[in-house]
Amino acid sequence: MGLDVLDLTRLQFAVVTIYHYLFVPLSISLSATTAGLQIAWMRTGDDRYRQLTLLVGKLLIVTFAVGVVTGLVQEFQFGLAWSEFARFYGDVFGPTLAVEGMLAFFLEATFLALWYFGWGRLPRRVHLATIVVVAVGTLLSAFIILAANSFMQHPVAYELDPVTGRAHLTSFRELLFNEVNLAAFPHTTAGAVMVGGALLLAVGAWRAWPRRAAPDEEQRHRDAPAFATLGRLGAWMTLAGGALTALTGDHLGKVITRVQPMKMAAAEALYNTTTGAPFSLFAVGRPGGGEPFFSIEVPRLLSVLATGDPNATVAGINDLQAQYAAAYGPGSYIPMVPVAFWSFRAMIGVGMLAMLFALAYLWRTRRGRTPAPWLVRSAVLVPLLPAAANTFGWLFTETARQPWIAFGLSKVADGISPGLTSGEVLVSLLAFTAVYGILAVVWLRLVRHLSGKPLSSPPDTDKPDRTDPADPADPAADADLALTY
Repeated sequence: MGLDVLDLTRLQFAVVTIYHYLFVPLSISLSATTAGLQIAWMRTGDDRYRQLTLLVGKLLIVTFAVGVVTGLVQEFQFGLAWSEFARFYGDVFGPTLAVEGMLAFFLEATFLALWYFGWGRLPRRVHLATIVVVAVGTLLSAFIILAANSFMQHPVAYELDPVTGRAHLTSFRELLFNEVNLAAFPHTTAGAVMVGGALLLAVGAWRAWPRRAAPDEEQRHRDAPAFATLGRLGAWMTLAGGALTALTGDHLGKVITRVQPMKMAAAEALYNTTTGAPFSLFAVGRPGGGEPFFSIEVPRLLSVLATGDPNATVAGINDLQAQYAAAYGPGSYIPMVPVAFWSFRAMIGVGMLAMLFALAYLWRTRRGRTPAPWLVRSAVLVPLLPAAANTFGWLFTETARQPWIAFGLSKVADGISPGLTSGEVLVSLLAFTAVYGILAVVWLRLVRHLSGKPLSSPPDTDKPDRTDPADPADPAADADLALTY
């Protein structure tokens, strides 16, 4: 294919990061949902919420385990394939990765185990506190790791050592409260709500209205009300998460326009600086690149998205390229415009499809109505939509930053490990792909198995009967989770 070391290394990092991020938003949303369901059970005494708490918590454990494994690979990549980047920015990235690692591997994992094995053994409020700590920990972990990414988008809180040339962190607080991070965190969290909601919608629809008779029809009828509740909860999460993603994305777009104007220009394929810039719904360009020769536009919408003012001027790619060449030296500072253009639109379009499906599901199941068969069958595929929207969003975020690894400071080509060969990268890429493929099959089978089991109620006493085979505090009662420990 003619890929050099840089291209292969970027491809490897993209595969590792995209795969890892499939599980991150699920962990964020499932932990919060588990805590919310347990609070609902404690406040109402409704046994449905207690059963759903245990189910969603098991899905969280499986997802968290896979997320930890894939996250470790992602962090090790900085030393394996990006050692020059790690050497130059290690003092900045080190604290964020260390704190995030402590949160994920110690705080979250410890309290998640306490929550699962603490059913019936811990006092109710203490037991609830364990899953609340997990939910808060996942949010803190996301906020801190996003701070590291935001530094790459908009470097702050650093100074360059005149002797070594390395970047040194001057304020951890300023790094955390980077304006890009403050805008990206709520956007990322809203997207996570959407992903988790879509998974719960699929599980609830699949179990509440099966396409064929269940082996234990009586048990199915007992579980159906709880799964109907879960399906509607997932639909509301998908719809609300999508609306919040749009609102927070609007704010993030305005921040990005200020700190990375080239990214917004690439998102629109806007080559010439324009006052009252339109937004293209669809555009066709030449195979070799360059300004589109046909587009369907909404007048002034890009100026609104970029600044909030329909009459504002938005800088174009050609003018920005000239400015960057004058400021940073000769070279091309134009990202892959077709990738930025279409990933931006795919992100929006796929997310809207997920919202529309959730809205249709809520409408067709209102007041206990039975949804149409096509809606139930389609629900199984709905989790793919917000997951794809998240993926397209990160593709846009990272590819439209090119050629910078840290905007305005160093380029991607300067960050790869010296002496790295194409063969080494290719072998490791194939190995990662094979391992990730196995992990995907394991995760899918476990999720399907857990979702297909009859609902069980965890013990409701501080001192349960340890001989009770349904006690989830007994590891033998859930052999299907043994793989995660």
